[in-house]
Amino acid sequence: MIIYPAVDIQKGKAVRLRQGQADQVTVFNDDPVGAALHWQKLGAQWLHVVDLDGAFQGKARSFEIVRQICQSLAIPVQLGGGIRDAEIAQGYLDAGVKRLIIGTMALEEPGAFRELCKRFPQKIGVSLDADHGVLKTRGWVHETKESIEEVLPKLVDAGASFLIYTDISRDGMQSGANIEMLAHLAEISSIPVLAAGGIATLDDIKALYPISKKGSLSGVISGRALYEGSLNLTEANAWLAAQAGA
Repeated sequence: MIIYPAVDIQKGKAVRLRQGQADQVTVFNDDPVGAALHWQKLGAQWLHVVDLDGAFQGKARSFEIVRQICQSLAIPVQLGGGIRDAEIAQGYLDAGVKRLIIGTMALEEPGAFRELCKRFPQKIGVSLDADHGVLKTRGWVHETKESIEEVLPKLVDAGASFLIYTDISRDGMQSGANIEMLAHLAEISSIPVLAAGGIATLDDIKALYPISKKGSLSGVISGRALYEGSLNLTEANAWLAAQAGA
């Protein structure tokens, strides 16, 4: 199980939102590239980057910053936010991003999503973001009418190579992961699942680890908890390494 530090970019700064609300923002670093390098230095194996402006506006807004992050790091980067067509996807991959995370397009334009997966095999994942079980798109402001159980088989058939599940009600709240839902997803998903939203302490990592051993859960994404220190990346990585060697 891998821990993915999150660098969320808004107006050129590394920030975190509470429950995905654009007006509930905390700036953690004026330099997103510096934040990325910090997590690499502390032992991150992957970096999770989100263009928040892109997610809300539907257009790539932080391309140059993302390019600089990819050029500065030796570890791979995955990116989501505002990727709504193949041209934007190609641009980010050319800039050094290893894989892309699609939200709105995957749920609202299934044909276009299928074509994207076909054009970039094994490079496209899906962000399924739910608020009390209701899937949301367009930066978490638009409700869909389908459940995760209904959309998951369609996404896998279209060519999605991994899945990120975010519990919106817990995101940025450090209230703990939704263990029950993640265990369910890990059981029914045939592709790797990453958990996001609410991961706050090493205890949360310990609670999720058993799921990773018997299902498809392969990683967790954490932002605020890492920035504020309730979750220590070095300590958590050491604990995971000890379990792998046990």
